[in-house]
Amino acid sequence: MAKPNKKGPSRTVDIFCSQCKTQLYTYRKGGKGALIKCFVERIVQNYTQQIGICPSCERQFARTTVIRGVPAYKMIGGKVTFK
Repeated sequence: MAKPNKKGPSRTVDIFCSQCKTQLYTYRKGGKGALIKCFVERIVQNYTQQIGICPSCERQFARTTVIRGVPAYKMIGGKVTFK
């Protein structure tokens, strides 16, 4: 399978915890669908201290995985929102 585009899309979205509304990432998202995964190389700003754990409410929102040979965070359904 093809790897995701290194440069990625130019549109950025802010990703928030759905429970406490704390900002988690600023991410270069492609397409207009739901947020299912975040490629690590597309994260512009990371506001978390631990991978996949909200810094405010300490709820797990993502798991680490490898998708198409590239490290990514697989989002747990309903735990994050984005604008």
